[in-house]
This record gives sequence, C-alpha cells and structure tokens, in this order.
Amino acid sequence: MEGIFLTDRGQIRSHNEDAGGIFFNKSGELLAIIADGMGGHQAGDVASRLATSLIREKWEVEAGGKQPAQIEAWLETTVVDINKEIFDYSKGKEDCYGMGTTIVVAICLEDYSSIAHIGDSRCYLYNESGFRQVTEDHSLVNELVRVGQISKDDAEHHPRKNVLLKALGTEENVSPDIRTIEWERGNGLLLCSDGLSNKLATEELETLLKGPLDLKSSGKMLVDLANERGGEDNISLALIQHSCDPEAGDHEC
Repeated sequence: MEGIFLTDRGQIRSHNEDAGGIFFNKSGELLAIIADGMGGHQAGDVASRLATSLIREKWEVEAGGKQPAQIEAWLETTVVDINKEIFDYSKGKEDCYGMGTTIVVAICLEDYSSIAHIGDSRCYLYNESGFRQVTEDHSLVNELVRVGQISKDDAEHHPRKNVLLKALGTEENVSPDIRTIEWERGNGLLLCSDGLSNKLATEELETLLKGPLDLKSSGKMLVDLANERGGEDNISLALIQHSCDPEAGDHEC
C-alpha cells in the first residue's frame, strides 16, 4: 500500500485552508484524509488542520487488524468526537466562531477500504472496471440534482454551487456517511477537495489516472492542471495505490 498527499494554495487565495495527509497505525495500515476549511467562515484553516491532527493522533495509536464493521464503527465514533472538539474549540475562541471544514477519510486494508465523509470533498475509486465517485456531495446543488430539480450540467454552473448542507464543526452533532468497498491489488483511490473536482470532470480524471501510476508525478499533474484552469480555490489530493507484491507472486496488477 502506498500513498501521497499534495496541497497547493492555488492562484487566487491568499492562504491555504486545506489540510490532510497519509498516516499509518501501529500495524502499518494506511489512512488518508482531505479536509477543506470553509472559506466563507472564519478560521477555516484552523478547522481543517485541527480535524487532520486529531484523526492522525487517534489513528496512529490504533493496533489494527479490525474487521469492516469495526472500522466503520471506529470512523463513526472518531468523526463524531472530532466534530464535537472543533465545535467546542470554536465556541471558546471569538476569532474561530463558526469555523468548519469538509472531511473525507479512507482507511485502506488488504481486502477492503472504508470511506467516511462530510461535505463536498470527494473519494473516487479506479480499477479495471473503470472510474467512479464513491462519495455523494452534501451540497445544495447535489440535492437539487437528486430530487430532479436541476440537471448535472446545470449543477456545474449553478450560482450556489459551493453551498454545503453539512460540514464538520459547524453544529454540535453531525454524522458522516460511511461505506466499505472491495479493494484489490492494482486498485487506486483519489481523495480531493473541490479545488480539484471543480476543475477536472470525472471523465478527465479517469483518462489521466489510467494505467500504472507514478503517484507523485500523477498528483502533481492534476494539481498543475487545476491551476492552469484558474486555480481559484485551494487544491488538495491524496492518491493511494494498492500495489503489486512480487514476493507474493503478483505480476501485472
């Protein structure tokens, strides 16, 4: 299992409100996280970095070896606890009042990956069957698409595209969406903030991530392309590859 995390301020913003990383527990199991601090609120960068540091602290002391149901329960409890910590922190500091962040987390083990998210930061899966979005945005336009009021094409240019229906830290109680997917050697995950997904369509991401990956070069290519198209927002991504293991008898993934 290998992964990389990249973040970039973009071309317009004065500072970076995104955070994230790739972290390992005591058993060497991988967790990836992307958190996008809410630009319309004070201290979005504080919220995203706090979410990242708290989940890192909790994951790095885990012993590992959990089954899917246990991993999902850990994600649920952890995200709920972190939400409460961010919410309480914001109440105690006037300059942080109302801060919030999106969050998408993936725990990648040998046979499966469990993903939790709140907001519109996304997770995509790519494998021999294709490329698909695993998460469902908690956004106003996505809800309008879901109930049939607007089309997906309309959503791309909707004036309220960035309005979130759910975020981490803005309310005392919140629950993440969690799902577990099959995960095999040769598969990959892309986690990203909307600074990337707003600039590259799903079809483009699929084309760019086809074939064997040099994760660092692929990630840099995606960030550079988002910047070339305006880079109005911060751009963050994590790429995770379920690598081949020649010692285990693997050949081509």
